Amino acid sequence: MAELILLEEVERVPRTVLTVGTFDGVHAGHRAILDTVVEEARKQSARSVLVTFDPHPRDIINPGDAGIKLLTTIQERSEILNELGIDEMVVIPFDRDFSLLSSEEFVRKIIYEKIGVSQFVIGYDHQFGRNREGTIETIERLGKELGFEAYVVSKREIGEQTVSSTAIRKAISEEGDVEKAARFLQRPYRLNGTVIHGEKRGKEIGYPTANIKPEHPQKVIPRDGVYAVRLRVMGHWFKGMMNIGTRPTFHEKKRALEVNLFDFDEDIYGKEVQVRFFYRIRDEVEFEGINELIQQLQKDEKRARELLSMH
Repeated sequence: MAELILLEEVERVPRTVLTVGTFDGVHAGHRAILDTVVEEARKQSARSVLVTFDPHPRDIINPGDAGIKLLTTIQERSEILNELGIDEMVVIPFDRDFSLLSSEEFVRKIIYEKIGVSQFVIGYDHQFGRNREGTIETIERLGKELGFEAYVVSKREIGEQTVSSTAIRKAISEEGDVEKAARFLQRPYRLNGTVIHGEKRGKEIGYPTANIKPEHPQKVIPRDGVYAVRLRVMGHWFKGMMNIGTRPTFHEKKRALEVNLFDFDEDIYGKEVQVRFFYRIRDEVEFEGINELIQQLQKDEKRARELLSMH
């Protein structure tokens, strides 16, 4: 993973190309900025850095809300950034005091004095600092004074719809459209978690499942239904199908995330796993009996295998 470093532990390196933001999802719009950071750092033999925040700033600035749902946890973000070639992810603990910093104080005291910067990459519409007062002009002005360059990345779109974390959250949680989300993310949506004990109903009907507890309570969960997925456990990838929902055939009410892995028969309770969502197969429905459910599961497995064979 891109090295995850807390602000208090960061080493100041003047030759650093960086950008700043939550970058939740690390989606296609973010990629334009991050790819620029990596490319410019390579040209300059400099360190490439993303400066980000935890928890999500909106949770602190608007504490009355239910809390922002996350497309990526800090650990997931670190893994994705590593795949993109970012050297370090500097995490700033975001609290009420930090939220009161002006944009100029942030650039001077945090970016310049604590982290170091030779080039500051910023999106065309990015605003930051107290009341989002910081703009491209702020970076350009301070860059001239402190001796670093400002690099502005222009608008990035996919098709006719601007890529945004909000649009991706909607596609996943409201529509269950994981294919659309993958186009916006430029990779399958992923979810890290731990295998926990369930009701073992799947094993009783010939479809044993691994129940997944997401690593973060605010993680975006796809809309209820059945999905074709891949699951990583103990360093290996397996194909499978995942049911998200309340298992209405068994008249249960608690929402669960259950994965049936194909051609797999090992005890993985307590193991950390990652699920990647490739296709939505169907809605979750209530069946009249166990036999009807089993017949549908057989169809689901066949369909999932067909779809996953294309990847």
